[in-house]
Amino acid sequence: MAESLRVNLVDKVALITGGKRIGLSIAGVLAEHGADVALSYARSRAEAEEGAALVRGAGRRAAIFQADLRDPEACDTLVGAVVNSLGGLDILINMASVYANRPFADLTAADWNATIDVDLRAAFLCAHAAAPHMRARGGGRIVNFGDWLAKSGRPRYPGYLPYYVAKAGAIALTEALALELAPDDILVNAIAPGPILAPPDTTDEELRSIERATPLGRWGGAGEIATAVLALLQSDFITGETIRVDGGRHLK
Repeated sequence: MAESLRVNLVDKVALITGGKRIGLSIAGVLAEHGADVALSYARSRAEAEEGAALVRGAGRRAAIFQADLRDPEACDTLVGAVVNSLGGLDILINMASVYANRPFADLTAADWNATIDVDLRAAFLCAHAAAPHMRARGGGRIVNFGDWLAKSGRPRYPGYLPYYVAKAGAIALTEALALELAPDDILVNAIAPGPILAPPDTTDEELRSIERATPLGRWGGAGEIATAVLALLQSDFITGETIRVDGGRHLK
C-alpha cells in the first residue's frame, strides 16, 4: 500500500530517532521514495545497522548514530551530526520511546523521568534543534509519535502512567509546534499507533484477544505506519493533526 502513494522525497534528508522495529519499515519506505535516512539508537545498534542496510539497498545514503536522548545535549548533538553527515535535514520522525510497566505504588521520580525525558522532552529538543536547519532549506516535516490510548483520552491499562502522560504530551506538543512553526512552512503532525506489532513476549491468547477487540480483526503491521507517515509527508496542508492507526481499536 505504501508504494501506491506518489511521494517525491528525492534528496530529502530524514532522521528517525529510536529506529527499530517499526522504524526499520519507515526507513526503508522513505529510501524507496528517494530520501537519505539517518537513524539513531540507544542500545539497538544491530537493528539500526539493519535499517541502514535497507536504505542503502534502495540506493540512498544512510547514517546511524548512537544517542542517549535522556541527555538534553544529546538531542542537539544528534541533529548536528546528521546535518554534517548528510548535508541538511528536512524530515524529523520522533519515535524514541520508553515503554515499561510499573505499578503506581512503586513508581519513582527516576521512573517518571526515564519515560518523560525520552518520549516527550527529547521530541521537543530534537524539533528545536532541527527547525533552524529546516527553515534554511525552505521548510520541513516533523512527525511525532503518540499512542491510540492517549489520542482517545482513555488510560485503559494500569501500570503505564508515565508513558500515557508522555504520549498525551506528545500530542499537545504536536499541536503547539504546528502553530509555532507554520510561518516557516514546517508542518508538524503525529501518529497514534494501536495494535501494530505485538511485543516479543506476547502470548497466543493475548494476540487473539487483541484481534477480537480490534474491529478489523487483525494486527496492522509496520507497513501501515509507514503508509501513514508517507501520507503526512505528502500533504502540504495538514498540520497539528494526530492520526490514529489502530484498525478501529478505539471504537470498542
